[in-house]
Amino acid sequence: MSKLKLLSGKEIIKIFSKFGFEIVSQRGSHVKLRRILENGTKQTLTVPIHDELDKGTLKAIFRQALRYIPEEELRPYFYD
Repeated sequence: MSKLKLLSGKEIIKIFSKFGFEIVSQRGSHVKLRRILENGTKQTLTVPIHDELDKGTLKAIFRQALRYIPEEELRPYFYD
């Protein structure tokens, strides 16, 4: 069984930037990331900027990102 990595909000943003997401806004400690596909579809994720994210938060971000990114591509960044 894979183990969930401990990641910070900044690390998560770096991961998603590799998939074409960019910061579009920030409100308090939450950053909104977005990428726009060639057909004009907008894909948005929200990430809290904390030094260490709780495991439940990481799992929620991972599940949300699976709507846009195939699991086999995303899993190595989140799990050992």
